[in-house]
Amino acid sequence: MPMPWTFRHCGKEWNWFLEDVAEILGTPSSNVAYTATEGTFSAFRRRLTAEAGLDFAQVLPAVPRALFVQGWKPAAPVPWSDRATYTTEAKALRQTHNFASDAVIEAVSFALHRAVGPAALDRALRRIGPQAVAFWRIEGHAPEALAQRIR
Repeated sequence: MPMPWTFRHCGKEWNWFLEDVAEILGTPSSNVAYTATEGTFSAFRRRLTAEAGLDFAQVLPAVPRALFVQGWKPAAPVPWSDRATYTTEAKALRQTHNFASDAVIEAVSFALHRAVGPAALDRALRRIGPQAVAFWRIEGHAPEALAQRIR
């Protein structure tokens, strides 16, 4: 079996992911995009069982997958909430160095859609449940803008 694209080209794929996050956030900084991604992943995975989180991670590209599980200490999931709560949690990571805007969830969701592909992401989220679908819901972007960047 040939090496999967995500492992052969992980650096290129990760840079594209960060560029997508940064574009929506309106920042030229990959550091801001990285912290936004890490904070958003943390807010999402807090609501997952370890099994659901690892299942979700399987659809992620190599580096976002590693970031999703990095430092995770699975515990009893916290209740699902609303976008404002998730945004507050995502922005709380490294608060004195976190310059993400309130579009943080949208930015990471946009990058996820482009990295994974809307159909594959939707299938993975539906296996978790409607709250997971709602967490990553993105509006106001044309379907072609959300199309998977890497095939």
